[in-house]
Amino acid sequence: MTIMKKILLFLLIIAGIYLLLLIPIPQQNKEFFNATKAPFIWNQDKLWETLEIKFQKAKNTPSKKLDSIVDKLTVQADILLYDFENKISSPEDSLYNLIERSFFNITPLIAAQENKSDWYIHFYNRVRKKVKSDSRFWDMNTSSARNTSYRILYGMRAAVEEVLLQTNTNDFISTTYVTNEPSATPSASILGIDVHSGDLLVSRGGAEVSAFISRGNDYPGNFSHVALLHIDKDTNKPYLIEAHIEKGVAIATIDDYLKDKKLRFMVMRPRADLPELKLNPMLPHKASTYIYNLSQTTHIPYDFKMDYFDASSMFCSEVGSYAYKRFGIKLWEFKSTISSKGIAEWLHVFGVENFITQMPSDLEYDPMLSVVAEWRNKEVLFQDHIDNAVMDVLITNANQGKKLDYNLWALPIARLIKGYSYVLNVFGKAGVIPEGMDATTALKNNYFVDQFQSLKITTEANIKTFKIENGYLPPYWQLIKIAEKSLHN
Repeated sequence: MTIMKKILLFLLIIAGIYLLLLIPIPQQNKEFFNATKAPFIWNQDKLWETLEIKFQKAKNTPSKKLDSIVDKLTVQADILLYDFENKISSPEDSLYNLIERSFFNITPLIAAQENKSDWYIHFYNRVRKKVKSDSRFWDMNTSSARNTSYRILYGMRAAVEEVLLQTNTNDFISTTYVTNEPSATPSASILGIDVHSGDLLVSRGGAEVSAFISRGNDYPGNFSHVALLHIDKDTNKPYLIEAHIEKGVAIATIDDYLKDKKLRFMVMRPRADLPELKLNPMLPHKASTYIYNLSQTTHIPYDFKMDYFDASSMFCSEVGSYAYKRFGIKLWEFKSTISSKGIAEWLHVFGVENFITQMPSDLEYDPMLSVVAEWRNKEVLFQDHIDNAVMDVLITNANQGKKLDYNLWALPIARLIKGYSYVLNVFGKAGVIPEGMDATTALKNNYFVDQFQSLKITTEANIKTFKIENGYLPPYWQLIKIAEKSLHN
């Protein structure tokens, strides 16, 4: 056989293999049932526009006059909160509406100040402590309780961050301390924050799917990941037990945890007055020790289905909830719901089958936990806001019927990569395509990432134009408008 014939035969074999790998496997149309509740909608466009106009006017107000106005309004807000701070309020109490309205009205004026105090952060922390304390007596499965806690905890944080983004880098406050919740468990320090074994760290990653997880919820939030902290009682060395899409449940050092890009994180701790902790103050450490040991002796793959009833595989929220449930504490007192059809269909592409589940952002509203501290990075906070706006616009697209597609011609290559990844998984290593994700899903993920990045690049270019024309960073509602405009350009 001549060399040319051998080459031709080789090429024909390769072409045949390629064509075989190109044949799509019939997709099983598994039924899924998304939640049937109504997603939260602010529906406050006029208010946001009014606040931006107030900010623009305040920027042109003489400093002394502006400072005087702010001082007067902050005193009024302090008096309002002081009268109710040590009383138990219901979620329907008009106090929360008054606090929300007062804070939103002051925020654009503070953002415009040249020399800002940290009053707005302290006030927010006082309010969030009150909400967390009051919610112990609320039925968190009711709409009024969910809406009030969300409007205050998420809404006021959003206002705080608008101020922070208009702050000079030297004056930016990265870490805010909220509640010094007592704990008897071993302790350590993360970025200057005192943490204890059994603490839960909710964070926001920098990946595109992180934006989807944080926003793809009936109550869109700021967080996409949960890790359970374990501190060795002999060495006081801290470890994070967390579930990763790439490798399942694994242990990370603090350095590894922080190297895995974090746009923000918040430390949460079980309340010391819980009956279970009164009986056993070391319970959080026992819970973290249990899941720490389990993760070392058992391979627990990532749970793409997000089924928190099945512990044979786990998603990130499930790690903490499963560990605490073993010791009698049920976190996520109310279940997270995903009711939007478009969000459910996109998540279903990635393997999600349970849309009444435990979402990372919703852990913040659990009355059994106190917020200890929150950390943000000035350099990436605005990126976090851009990612949220881009994702919110893509979610609107999904709810209008946009599907996640994939490049069919890349399917054979993806299948070869999946085969190689499977071999790596057999030997206990992470593959290029995660365990539990097939080649078609991986390609659809690439499509999703491409759509996200394409819109983000165009949005960022239009943000630069806005900043040049207006002289300030656009607030979140403007980011949404800019992303919507970028999508249709």
